[in-house]
Amino acid sequence: MRIIFMGSPEFAVPTLQALVHAAHEIVCVYTQPPRPGGRRGKELTETPVHQLAERLGIEVRHPTSLKSEQEQEKFAALDADIAVVAAYGLILPPAILDAPKRGCLNVHASLLPDWRGAAPIHRSIMAGDEVTGVTIMQMEAGLDTGPMLATVRTPVENKTTGELTEELAELGAQLMVGTLIDIDALHTVEQDHDAASYARKIDKAEARIDWSRSAEDVVRHIHGLSPFPGAWAELDGARVKFLRAEPVDGSGGPGTVLDDDLTIACGEGAIRPLRLQRAGKPAMERPEFLHGNSVGEGTRFA
Repeated sequence: MRIIFMGSPEFAVPTLQALVHAAHEIVCVYTQPPRPGGRRGKELTETPVHQLAERLGIEVRHPTSLKSEQEQEKFAALDADIAVVAAYGLILPPAILDAPKRGCLNVHASLLPDWRGAAPIHRSIMAGDEVTGVTIMQMEAGLDTGPMLATVRTPVENKTTGELTEELAELGAQLMVGTLIDIDALHTVEQDHDAASYARKIDKAEARIDWSRSAEDVVRHIHGLSPFPGAWAELDGARVKFLRAEPVDGSGGPGTVLDDDLTIACGEGAIRPLRLQRAGKPAMERPEFLHGNSVGEGTRFA
């Protein structure tokens, strides 16, 4: 099958790899333009999908928009059977959606209609969902509103967004390959639009930990924002990111350290951080963090 692949971050990489391994013809890859990055934040850095496509010898295009007639004509001229989209990052106008013979299929990291939008994995963890998954969806003009072709489920358990993203990326890649094999036999299922929820983009302003919430909520908040942007609190005026934690027994003023093992009181119960990171320092496990930082009983995280 002649495929245009459209994706940008690490989440999309396994799907591109799987399509190539399945012997599909990837006629072109569309991805986000290079952005400033690197150690100094100034070097232009290509997306992970861009880097893989170049290694595979696939043509790469990275327009800033697909709204122009010229870009749409270039896209249509590829004469693709189908476009596969995975976290691309640009809105696809109707002319793009309609250009491939079989339209555009999206690898979406939720069980639609739950968590349509930009941050489905973060929001699922933060909301306390027990199960999430991947949906293969026929794209249409609405935001993640198209009919569904296939789904796969997995438990959320105690995973962080980073861990769950890696898992769903692999599941989505295999699900897409299987969907393309069976595409002529599959029937689309319309979403229940009345049951839809929206996963709005993560705002850095919501990363600060609210210690007045229950321990379970604080842990979900920490895991949902790990590793990026990272839930944080202030200790002696400096930010500390919390990357993994567990709920434990304990009570006290919210944000107060209850013992020498860094148990921190919440509005209800307490948490014990398992992995932390001071600004400008590498992430470390709790014992290592305590070895280099004096955080005794009565200390307060703001």
